[in-house]
Amino acid sequence: MFVALVFLLVGLLGFVPGITSDFDSMTFAGHHSSAELFGIFEVSVLHNIVHLLFGIAGFLLARSVRGSLMFLFVGGAIYLVLWLYGLLIDLDSAANFVPVNNADNWLHLVLGVGMIGLGAIFGRGAKR
Repeated sequence: MFVALVFLLVGLLGFVPGITSDFDSMTFAGHHSSAELFGIFEVSVLHNIVHLLFGIAGFLLARSVRGSLMFLFVGGAIYLVLWLYGLLIDLDSAANFVPVNNADNWLHLVLGVGMIGLGAIFGRGAKR
C-alpha cells in the first residue's frame, strides 16, 4: 500500500503549481511539455494520470498478499521496460509521448529494481 500511496501522491503533486515548475507549459502529452515535478522530472497531464492510475491499481491489488506481490513484480517489470524504452528513444521525438527525461529514466530503473526487490523480500514466506 505504501508504494501505491507514493504513486498517488506523485500523480497529484504533478498537478500542483509550485511543486511542478513551469506548470503553465504542461501539455496533455508529448515531449513539448516543459513542466517538471520538483523541477527535475518531466511531466504532462498523461504522465500524471498514469501515476494516479498506477496508485489506484496498487491500492486495489493490496487487498491480498498475492495481489500486493503481483503489483510489485509486474509494476517493477513495467518500470524496467519504461527505463529501457526511455534509454532507446530519442527524447525529442514523437516516441516520447508520456514524456520522460533522463531523470525519469533513472528513476524508472530505481523503481523497477526497488519494486521487484520489495516483492522478493516480502514474498518470502508469505502465504499466498
